[in-house]
Amino acid sequence: VVPLPDVRGRKQILDLYAKPVPLEEQVDLDLIARATPGFSGADLSNLMNVAALRASHDEKKKVGMSDLEYACDKIRMGPER
Repeated sequence: VVPLPDVRGRKQILDLYAKPVPLEEQVDLDLIARATPGFSGADLSNLMNVAALRASHDEKKKVGMSDLEYACDKIRMGPER
C-alpha cells in the first residue's frame, strides 16, 4: 500500500500537473495543497483536469483559484445532483 502524499508531496504533484496548464497570476498551489488532505496523486491530476475544463467552459484563457476551488469541491463532494 502506498501512503497518501503529505502537503509537500501534494504541492510537488500539483506543480507537475500544472506545468501544461496556463494559470492566472494569483493562483496559489500551496493553498490548494493544504486544502486537499487525503487526496491521492490521481485525485490531484483529476483536480487540475476538472479546473481546466471549468475554465474552458467559462471561456477563460487561464485557470484561476475559483476553478481550482470548484474542482476541489467537486472531487470531495462528488458531481452535482
